[in-house]
Amino acid sequence: MPKKAYLADHLSNSELKKRYRASQDPVEARRWHLLWKISLGWTIKNAAVAVGINYQYAFKIIKKYNELGEQGVKNLKKKSVNHPRGKKPLLNEQQFQELTVQLKKRPPDGGIWTGPKVARWIETITGKKKVWNQRGWDYLKKSKYSWQKPRPKHQKGDLIEQQKFKDNFPLIVQQLRSKFPDTQVEVWFFDEHRVGLKPIIKKIWAPIGERPTAVVQHRYEWLYIYGFVEPKTGKTLCYLIPRVNNQWLSLVDQAFALDVGIYQEALDLGSREPKKVILLVEDNAGWHRSQQVKIPEGIIVKFLPPYSPELQPAERLWSLIDEPLVNEYFQTIDEIEERLVTRCQLLQTMTSEIKNLTNYHWLTYD
Repeated sequence: MPKKAYLADHLSNSELKKRYRASQDPVEARRWHLLWKISLGWTIKNAAVAVGINYQYAFKIIKKYNELGEQGVKNLKKKSVNHPRGKKPLLNEQQFQELTVQLKKRPPDGGIWTGPKVARWIETITGKKKVWNQRGWDYLKKSKYSWQKPRPKHQKGDLIEQQKFKDNFPLIVQQLRSKFPDTQVEVWFFDEHRVGLKPIIKKIWAPIGERPTAVVQHRYEWLYIYGFVEPKTGKTLCYLIPRVNNQWLSLVDQAFALDVGIYQEALDLGSREPKKVILLVEDNAGWHRSQQVKIPEGIIVKFLPPYSPELQPAERLWSLIDEPLVNEYFQTIDEIEERLVTRCQLLQTMTSEIKNLTNYHWLTYD
C-alpha cells in the first residue's frame, strides 16, 4: 500500500475544501484542490492526476504548504517583478526626465530637435564618445514624440471666442430644433478650395534607392471647389466653379438647397415651404457675409469666429480631393475638372472615412 503523504495541520479537511471552492484564482484553486485530496488520504500521484498537474509540481506544492502554510499556496506570479533585461539604458531616470524638459525648448543650436541632435545631447550628458543617431530617434519616441507638421494657426485667432463657439454650438442646434419641432434640422459646413495648373507636390511611397520625379510647369489658371459636408453622416456635395464671388455663391447655395432636398416635396406641391432646415456654417470671408448673397429659404447661415480655420471640418475634404492631382501634370484646366468630377462623385461613397475626418469631438449636438 502506498505511503500516505505528510500534510501539516495548518488547516482542517473542511477548511481546505472551503479554500478550494472559494478561490477566484485558477492556479490557487488547483493547489487547494490538491491539498484537500491529500487531506482525504489520497496519494500524491493520484491527487496530481485528479487535478491535472505532474507529480514533481504536486510535491513542491505540498512542501511549500507544510513549510509556510497558506502563504505557500499563493500564486506569486500575479505580482510584477522587475527583472533586468537587455542592456543598461543610455539614460537613467533622472537624465531621461531632464531630456523631456529639454525637448520642450529649442536645441542648443537654436534649430529644431532631430534624432541626431538628441544623440549629441545624450553624448554630452553621459560622457559617452559615440551615440548612434538612431538612439536619439528612439528616445524621441520614448518621450512620446512623433514627427508632425504643425497645423497653421492665424496670429489673430481668438482662443476665447473659439472656445465659446465650440461650447455654444450644440445649444444653437438645440434652439433651432426647438424653433422647428416638426421639421428636420441638418448641420452642414461649407468652404471653398482652389486648385489649378500649378502642380501639387507631395511625398509618396517609392522603392528605396529610387528618387521619384514629377513633371511640373508652373501656370496660374485656377478652378474652385465649393464643398459642403455633413460631419454627422459624412455626406458631401461639391461644385466646380470658375471663380469665387457673391454671385457664384448665390447660385451654389440655390443648387445646394435643391440637392440636399430642402424643397423636394414642396416643389411637387407647388409650395415654397421648406421640407427641412439647414444650419450652414461658413468662415468669415467678406464675400460670404455680403448682403448681395441670396440665401435660399430653409438655410440658416452661422459664421465661425474670425481667423479660425481649425474649426472648419470642410477643410478636411481638400486633402482627399487633391489626391488624384498630386504629382501629376495637366495641360489644361479642363483635364483637372474632368479628374475632379470623378473624384467628387467618389467622395459621396466615402461617408465612413469622411465622417471620421470631419466629425470633431466638440460637435456634440446628437
